[in-house]
Amino acid sequence: MKGVSPISFMAEHPTHSVETPAQKIFDHTGESLSRCYQCGKCTAGCPMSEEMDITPSRMMRMLQYDDPAMEEEALRSYSVWLCLTCGTCLARCPQEIDIPGVMDFLRTESLRKGMMNPSAKNIVSFQKSFIDSLRLTGMLYEVGLVAGYKARTWKLFQDMSLVPWLFLKGKLNLLPHRVKDRKTVKKIFRETVK
Repeated sequence: MKGVSPISFMAEHPTHSVETPAQKIFDHTGESLSRCYQCGKCTAGCPMSEEMDITPSRMMRMLQYDDPAMEEEALRSYSVWLCLTCGTCLARCPQEIDIPGVMDFLRTESLRKGMMNPSAKNIVSFQKSFIDSLRLTGMLYEVGLVAGYKARTWKLFQDMSLVPWLFLKGKLNLLPHRVKDRKTVKKIFRETVK
């Protein structure tokens, strides 16, 4: 709980039972959004801010309110899916708020509550295919990733003209390589589900 004053902790943890968006984020990420004073450096440095429907600084401000409608708007936004988690915002933030961690939490909540932005369907399909590849082999298996993505999106023939060239250049392996310690990989996935 870096830099959390007793006053901001109490503000994010009142005695009533309804959890505010800021409380939920604090409980799951340890980030106190009350530390954000809207300097805008996160948005200025974000390589995706021009494509976002809600910029990072505006997202932080919306989540500071105790307004369920603003929380829902944040969870339904396209921005949480466009965030690259590159860390530029975190590096620029004078308060060192882990905005990528907050965005990751918002993505998880968006999926859990069924509020995913429809425009993010392909992004979510890619993310799920990527995670499935890691879960299966412990490392990225490109053919499995592409097959999983194409099966989820029905874009079966998109980029197919590249396959022979990639295969001949040795860039695509038909069989996956596996990490030696698969038990550790399984343990990591078990722990992240908790």
